[in-house]
Amino acid sequence: MPDALFSVPRLVAVYDPLEPERPDLEVYLAMVGEFGASRVLDVGCGTGSFALMLAERGVDVVGVDPALASLEVARGKAGAERVRWVHGDAGALPPLQVDLAVMTGNVAQVFVEDDDWAATLAAVRRALAPGGRFVFETRDPAQQAWLGWNRQDTYQRIDVPGVGVVENWTELLEVQLPLVTFQSTYVFAEDGATLTSQSTLRFRTKPELEKSLTQAGFTIDEVRDAPDRPNLEFVFVTSWRP
Repeated sequence: MPDALFSVPRLVAVYDPLEPERPDLEVYLAMVGEFGASRVLDVGCGTGSFALMLAERGVDVVGVDPALASLEVARGKAGAERVRWVHGDAGALPPLQVDLAVMTGNVAQVFVEDDDWAATLAAVRRALAPGGRFVFETRDPAQQAWLGWNRQDTYQRIDVPGVGVVENWTELLEVQLPLVTFQSTYVFAEDGATLTSQSTLRFRTKPELEKSLTQAGFTIDEVRDAPDRPNLEFVFVTSWRP
């Protein structure tokens, strides 16, 4: 079940305005060129920002996401007709043969159960053409990113066009490694409504990730640092060959 932030229409409508800068997407855009990929699968595409960046550049893109409200926002954006949107998890994908599959925005951490993570890896592998690559990022648990998930460090107040002023912040609820639970709060000045979205992420260690990828049939080509968030994340570059 997608978190409220991605499934409640009123929250989805302010997702992009509250996340206006996405330098991480430029990193993945560069990888598409680096690997010469012309067919790309965006797993957990959300409101479609990355998929649309690729489509604008002539890449054949499929975006999949279980949150219908997020996909509806994506479908309403300029150029959305160039992307094939699929509602569901990766297991809902039709037969594909893509050159590159990506998970941006630490989507890999939403799979808290090992069975769900394994099923997702298997679905991604099925979607790849022989020699295709799977690239994703995930936070390094040793860096304890959750220490910054508090109101003081995350508070923002933004005037969203067509919506009005929105206040937003994040608060840590529980750390029970490898799981971390937090809550995001949104206050709409227009009518005083307060909405919340609770999320739980799994912080897998590098050895855990390597083992799961190997078991799923992927070859780990390299593990990079995230240039936009140095020393905080693992960026796995993997490939699949039958």
